[in-house]
This record gives sequence, structure tokens and C-alpha cells, in this order.
Amino acid sequence: MRRSTLLRLTTGLAALMAGALLLAPASIGQQQSTPPVARYTMDAGTVSGMAAMGQGMGGAMSMMFGGGGNKAIHELTLRLGSSRTPTGGAPKADHFMPPEAKLGKSVALLSPTPAAASTPEPATPTPFERPRGRLLIYWGCGANAPKNQPVVIDFAKVAAGQIPPGLYAQAASFPADWRVSPGNSKTYGDWPNAKDGKTIKSESSLIGAHRIVANYAPEIGFSLTQDFMPAITGSSSPLPNGAVALSWNAINAATGYYAWVFSANPGADGKALDMVWWASSATQAFGGPLWDWLPPSTVQKLIAQKVVMPPSQTSCTVPAEVKKAGGQIMMGSLYAYGPEANFAFPPRPADPKATWKPEWTTRVRYRANTMWMIGGPNMGAMMRGEQTQNQEERPKPKKCKGGFGGLLAGAAGLGC
Repeated sequence: MRRSTLLRLTTGLAALMAGALLLAPASIGQQQSTPPVARYTMDAGTVSGMAAMGQGMGGAMSMMFGGGGNKAIHELTLRLGSSRTPTGGAPKADHFMPPEAKLGKSVALLSPTPAAASTPEPATPTPFERPRGRLLIYWGCGANAPKNQPVVIDFAKVAAGQIPPGLYAQAASFPADWRVSPGNSKTYGDWPNAKDGKTIKSESSLIGAHRIVANYAPEIGFSLTQDFMPAITGSSSPLPNGAVALSWNAINAATGYYAWVFSANPGADGKALDMVWWASSATQAFGGPLWDWLPPSTVQKLIAQKVVMPPSQTSCTVPAEVKKAGGQIMMGSLYAYGPEANFAFPPRPADPKATWKPEWTTRVRYRANTMWMIGGPNMGAMMRGEQTQNQEERPKPKKCKGGFGGLLAGAAGLGC
């Protein structure tokens, strides 16, 4: 219960921050070109630990039996957008996979259908209660936080429209991006979907020839030599001054790393909740793009700006003030950005003065991420009936008052 409550808070915060920064669409490149008829994207991820819990019991079990877990679960998202309408009836598209993908001959890309209009039910007025609590923001690797930290955000002031400046990562720090969506495509299809019913497997491989055939786009064909990235495994250990040392395994394909930690500490009344958020960036850089699929060129720029850690770095220290403000149990998250493969037909001309008129473009992106609990009892030991000395000496938590803060306090054992 204590972990599920904190996990819901963490994923909710991630979703909120991921939507905080919108990336503007861009042209295909600097060379003069015309938009392609079809655009195709493949996002291939490797998730482990609690990040994999929504995709299978393997991630949950690996989390409970220690750290981020070595059990890798794959995620694969396919999106096809075209400027054409379908010929011969309803939209139809299939991605023919190599046998090693273990998805059969092909997977079907489903085009969304307009939802049936419904009469909304009359809204029931609810009494307004101004939110209470704060968000404390820390950043940078080190045993102690600098004097200018934390940045404190009062939820009541945010509800009143008073958002502090410089909270999110600036758009100038990230590249303009092109995305495939129903909104920017005349005809669109994606996978996975309920109609196809197939799911990627942990033993699946992407290496080999790929072919996309649709009745609303030219045929697309390319071969991949890069497979899913290996799993990244995060671990943590307490330091004498109260700081927490994070470490992880090096991944050869990684272009850079980014870590963040989240925790929550209810106030004395069980209602005023302090949420604590720390990021490994040496500068105050938070926001959706850092949780996205960053291209290698962008990662290199962010490493130079000390926003992303270089691929040679495999450790970072969470300042003691972060744990002191957040409490015993924290949620750790770690991203390893990966390579990117781009294909087009016809290929981009070598002559910079020539106009490029591609029929289709394809982008394949890779990353690995994990999430694990920092602090608290070892779940594997508990399931084996073991107890550590710290657990035996820990006093029983007080009974908390009602309200959301009290619920979190009792569930996480953070005190009231």
C-alpha cells in the first residue's frame, strides 16, 4: 500500500510535468524540401523495475526482490501518418516484422474512428477547497544542496495562477520536433492497439528487415541493425551525512543519463503535504522533454550544458537535504538515452542546392529507463520472513488523521 500510493503520486507528477512543455513542429531539415507523403516512427524502449509494473509481473517482481531489477520488459510504439486518403475502402496498414520480433507475420496499425457523440451529464457542483502543501525542488549531484535550494512552490499560489518563473526547462534548450499524430495527418494508424491484440515480448528482437504496407501511404522499407537497449539497473546506498549514493550499470549504447527522485512528507495535521523533487541536472532544468526520446545531437548539447550526465558517468549523489525534507521512502527514476536511426526515400540529395522531395521518412528511437524504491524495508527480505535491525528498531507509525495527507502518511510510514 505504501509503495502504490507513492507510485501513483510519482506517475501523476510525471504526467503533469510531461505536459508542461510543448515542442513546436519543425521542417525535416535545413535543406529545402517538400513534406513527405508519409511519416513513420518507431519508439523502442527497455523498461525495468517499477517502471515495468504496468507491462507485466516481471517488473513488479524484480522491483520487490531488490533495486531496479535486471528483468527487462520491452515497449514498442508504431505511428504512421500520411497526407493521403485510403484507397479501396477503410484505412488499412500493416508492419511486416522480422521473425525474431516474435509478433507473427505482421502487426496491424489501427486508424482511430470518430467517437459517437453523447449527451454530457449535468455537472454536480462540489465545494472548492484551496489546495494545501508545497513542492520543494532540488537539483544537482552532491552530498549537500547549495544555499539557493530548494525552490519552494506553494500549491495554493499555483491554484491562484501564481506560477514561479523558470520552473520548467526552456524550449530553447531542446530541438523542435516532428511528431506523427491524428491531428497532423490526413490518415493515421498506430500500434499497439486492441484490434491487433499482440504485445511485444521481452525476448523480441528488432534486428532485420521491416516493411510497412498501407492503402493510404507509399510502401516503406528499411533494415535495423540496432536492437532494444539492455536494461538499466539503478541501486542506492545511504551515506553517513544522510545523502544517498545512486549508481547504475553502464550501457554501451547510451548517449547520456538523467536521474530524478520524488518523495512526499505529510505535515503534522495530515493535510498539508510537502512533495520533494530532485533531478541530477546541474542546472534547474525540469520538464517533459527530459522524459522523452531525445536524439543524440540534443543529448550532446545537454551534456555540455550539464543538464544530462555523460555516458561515462555511472553514479550520482542525492543531497542529504532531499531525504531530510522528503522522508524515509523515495522513488528513484533513471533514464538512459539511446541512439536514433533515420531512413528516407528517396535519400536526401548530397547537393545542398537540390530540392529534396521524399516520399516517406522513418525515425527509430531507443531508450532505457527504470524506477525503484529508495529506503524502506527490502521487499524480498520481507517475503522471505526476514527483518533487518533497522526494521526491528523502527517504532510503529502513529495513527493518522483523515484526508489525503493522512492517508499517504499512514501508507508510507512517514509519520503524522
